[in-house]
Amino acid sequence: MIGIAFGPVPSRRLGQSLGINNIPPKVCSYACPYCQAGKTAHLVTDRREFYPPRQIFDEVDARLQALREEKEQVDHLTFAPDGEPTLDINLGQEIDLLRGLDVPVSVITNGSLLSRPDVRAELTRADWVSVKVDAASESAWRLADRPNGQLDLKELQRGALDFAREFRGTLVTETMLMGGVNDTPEVARDIGRFLEELAPRKAFVTIPIRPPADEGVRVPSEAAVAAFVQTLLGHVAEVECLMQYEREPFGCTGDAERDILGVIAVHPMREESILELIRRSGREPSLIDDLVAQGRLLRVEHEGQTFYARPLAKRTRS
Repeated sequence: MIGIAFGPVPSRRLGQSLGINNIPPKVCSYACPYCQAGKTAHLVTDRREFYPPRQIFDEVDARLQALREEKEQVDHLTFAPDGEPTLDINLGQEIDLLRGLDVPVSVITNGSLLSRPDVRAELTRADWVSVKVDAASESAWRLADRPNGQLDLKELQRGALDFAREFRGTLVTETMLMGGVNDTPEVARDIGRFLEELAPRKAFVTIPIRPPADEGVRVPSEAAVAAFVQTLLGHVAEVECLMQYEREPFGCTGDAERDILGVIAVHPMREESILELIRRSGREPSLIDDLVAQGRLLRVEHEGQTFYARPLAKRTRS
């Protein structure tokens, strides 16, 4: 069985981040072509319960204790699931419960439901929130994020601005650039103007370094990324470009199989990272071939790197 808690994952933003997968695969309000969790199976906007809050707390608590026994560091508890975390109607309760573990709680959201007062109120309970801003005009937004047809860009932008005024924690944004899609000067100017009003602590710019949902997704040129960042710097104080793989090892509890399957349920892992995790667990590298043969890992080549991802046949948990 794949658990709700996974990692910790070496996050380029949050240090050693213990992930929380509070959404089953693949329920989301967007169908982003670059998504590392695969294609959206259920494109929805209605909030509902997926797991009881106590189950999420118990699994995170148990995982945290196991990691501490292995002397593993955990810097954040992060809602970074298969889909959009705010679709979970119990998100606020879960954040409240997890705050009792004395580790900062973070949420990575696409911001699509921020027009809802209940969602904004629940997110204000977190310590750190990242909001996706891949575009700030209607046409670019629909091309980059492929949102549910019931969503309205202006409404979610107003909701994001309301949230920024209400939130007392750390607010950052993240923009994923795709070559030929949203890496143009026009998109950069539109996003810059919106971010100037939103005033995040930092604006992150990323590129698709892991295997995307759609094979046609292209990495933008370095020149396009540099120009994009320069444009944003004309509107916000701090911009950070994330174009490299994680440098720190993934968290290890000693159960290599569970550790690997927990992470790849949410995003693909590089072969190098898996081999290091296996080595630290005392297992043999042949574990990779065993999991591939069992149909529990899928070997994928992307941008000259070998990754291991969740097979399409394993899109639902056992």
